[in-house]
Amino acid sequence: MNADVKTGSSYRQEQALQTRLRIADAAQALFARDGYSVTSIDAIAREAGVGTRTVYAAYGAKREILNVICERWLERARARELAREILEEPDARARVAGAAHWLTVLYSTDFDVVRILDGAMDEDAETQALLRSKLRGRNRVMDSLIASVESTLSVPLAEAQAVYRAFAATGVYQELVVNSGWTSARFEEWLAATLETQLLGS
Repeated sequence: MNADVKTGSSYRQEQALQTRLRIADAAQALFARDGYSVTSIDAIAREAGVGTRTVYAAYGAKREILNVICERWLERARARELAREILEEPDARARVAGAAHWLTVLYSTDFDVVRILDGAMDEDAETQALLRSKLRGRNRVMDSLIASVESTLSVPLAEAQAVYRAFAATGVYQELVVNSGWTSARFEEWLAATLETQLLGS
């Protein structure tokens, strides 16, 4: 009897999870196509094939859907794991190349999410606080990658970190890869060479 109850409970939890993911997928498609600000909960519900109350029950607020979209993107990119792997590299130049690889993987995994996050920056205070927190988290990772090669830098650490963050501006990847047709591999090769020249003086 207990096994049956557990199985039923597990099934319901799985169904609830699948519904949450379906809502997140629908929201991401709409955010990317129409923009975050103009996409309503009603529109997300229609796109996901669920009731509006189901969306509210699953998330409570639109910004919480945005949070899940962002977390799923980071998971797909293995952003946290990849940063740890790069920091374990014994060679400083390999870590600088790894910094270029990390940013390229992050953006090439789903650049739509990057653009969605940028487009949501003018929203309400709670959404802005969420996005600032995500940006601080990204910058902490990026700063740690550059700090790991501080002893080999040809410029002050703070300047080197600022240069790397500058290349993470959405417009850089947008212009070179999306607009100009570069492959992500070409972008990574260019960024690695540029970082090495700018930061290590070689």
